[in-house]
Amino acid sequence: MAAQSAGILMYQRKAGELLVLLVHPGGPFWRRRDMGAWSIPKGELNPGEDPEGAARREFAEELGIVPMGLLRSLGRLRQRGGKCIDAFAMEGDLDVTAVRSNTFKIEWPPRTGRIQSYPEVDRAAWFALPLAHQKILASQRPLLERLQEHCEGESY
Repeated sequence: MAAQSAGILMYQRKAGELLVLLVHPGGPFWRRRDMGAWSIPKGELNPGEDPEGAARREFAEELGIVPMGLLRSLGRLRQRGGKCIDAFAMEGDLDVTAVRSNTFKIEWPPRTGRIQSYPEVDRAAWFALPLAHQKILASQRPLLERLQEHCEGESY
């Protein structure tokens, strides 16, 4: 069975434009990658955990800020590697300078026996949709399209 994740695509409207919050993964593998490397804040569900609860927990772990607000389902998405993501949209305003991510440990460099700690997310940023389409992982682009459809017809 494929891994199950849940996440939140936070958005806001500014000056007539729809902006989305994306996160850049921490660690040495992603250090020099930018275009096509960003993601929504997300993570795996714990056994018996509901997707909405997992999405809120993962957002808080990766950004250090508890997401308060109504979540609207953007549906399920299967990433290229087979992982399924239950995604939710939430309108909000988050100060990206206040982001504080949890950390993970990894042997780095490989086969050296040196264990180092890295933030799960090394930065977060707001992007207008055209740039977000370039920054986000290709397999998550449909979430941006679903959000745009969700927001069409709403006044900015």
